[in-house]
Amino acid sequence: MKIYQRHAWQLTLSEAIAIQEQLQAEVITEDKFKEPVQYVAGVDMGFEADGTISRAAVAVLSFPDLQVIETSLAYRPTTFPYIPGFLSFREIPAVLDALEKITTIPDIILCDGQGIAHPRRFGIACHLGVLVDIPTIGVAKSLLVGKHEILPETRGSWQPLIHKGETIGAVLRSRTKVKPLYISSGHRVSLPTAIDYVLRCTPKYRLPETTRIADKLASNR
Repeated sequence: MKIYQRHAWQLTLSEAIAIQEQLQAEVITEDKFKEPVQYVAGVDMGFEADGTISRAAVAVLSFPDLQVIETSLAYRPTTFPYIPGFLSFREIPAVLDALEKITTIPDIILCDGQGIAHPRRFGIACHLGVLVDIPTIGVAKSLLVGKHEILPETRGSWQPLIHKGETIGAVLRSRTKVKPLYISSGHRVSLPTAIDYVLRCTPKYRLPETTRIADKLASNR
């Protein structure tokens, strides 16, 4: 998979904000992908040597049967600090390296992080989707911004995630009586479609199979 770099990664915070604001204008929150979907992918990160080395993992699965087709790993020095709201600048460089190694191009990528459920509506799923021009979904394990109503305990239940009067995502129960996930559009995928694909990629556990497999690779477990 060929990757085209659109900006530098060693940046000041003000430069990073400027890039988020510039590229956010390119985010599409409507369904713009070909069906039927044949391949879904998960990307995740681990860190080694006290956080100085980034370890990115990509797992490509067949859809809808969710069998592993291809995986890749990439390592590179970590050049951006951990700052909430700027995860993409810390993680995407190594993720791009890992994506460049795969030959099976996914139809949708599920990212371990936020999409537009972000203060500037440009989380890691948006950033990655715009850079590689592949549909992406943000599947976060924790809340970054927004509020929601009480969520029923049953699998498939969801509530809109609201921030500054705008629906920016959904709080989704992917498994009965288990902590919810925070779903949002990344790029070229609408929120209802994002919810649907996350549930279809999550047949048994709390996390989608894409994320679970990528996480194991990234964490060397």
